[in-house]
Amino acid sequence: MEKLITAARRAAVDDPRVLDAMRGVPRAAFVPHDQVRLAYDDVPVPIPHNQVTTQPSLSARMVQALRLVRDERVLEVGTGYGYQTALLARMVSFVTSIERWPDLAGRARQNLAAQGIENVHVVEGDGTEGVPAAAPYDAILVSAAFPQVPEALVNQLRVGGRLVQPIGPGGAERVTLFERSFEGLVPLQVVSHARFVRLYGRHGYH
Repeated sequence: MEKLITAARRAAVDDPRVLDAMRGVPRAAFVPHDQVRLAYDDVPVPIPHNQVTTQPSLSARMVQALRLVRDERVLEVGTGYGYQTALLARMVSFVTSIERWPDLAGRARQNLAAQGIENVHVVEGDGTEGVPAAAPYDAILVSAAFPQVPEALVNQLRVGGRLVQPIGPGGAERVTLFERSFEGLVPLQVVSHARFVRLYGRHGYH
């Protein structure tokens, strides 16, 4: 566990709430059984459907950029095996997470339940359409790449809310923090350069 904390600190993660969340979430419980040996290395881990989990230090940087507070509600696009979902759940009041692959969504639900994490709702569906039934959100975290933020996600973010998404074609992204204004999204900073899988859906890649 401390290896991941050290890696996060090296990546300029200094928010004690993010670091405490990482200490409280055993990554080994959120990777495939045959990848457990990699769980505490700061590397992406392969999961089904040619997907990979986000590198833990990068997840921590993205979460930190959202400047979350306890009573907020968050939308996560791309649940995977649920590790990042668990980090978010330790920091806010409720997380809605959407995953396009039903088997991954099911695995994430099992992983989260096994850790006693109850303030999460994992939905199967098109992440580019968000989950309007639970909107508006205080923050949105998108774990896949597209050249722009889908309009449906913008519409589900409250004014003053924050959104982080890898902006780019998939494979060479600028992970960007935005804030919602009355006019739309305002880019605030590039959190990191990274490589992400593509964001597929009605308002993403087809």
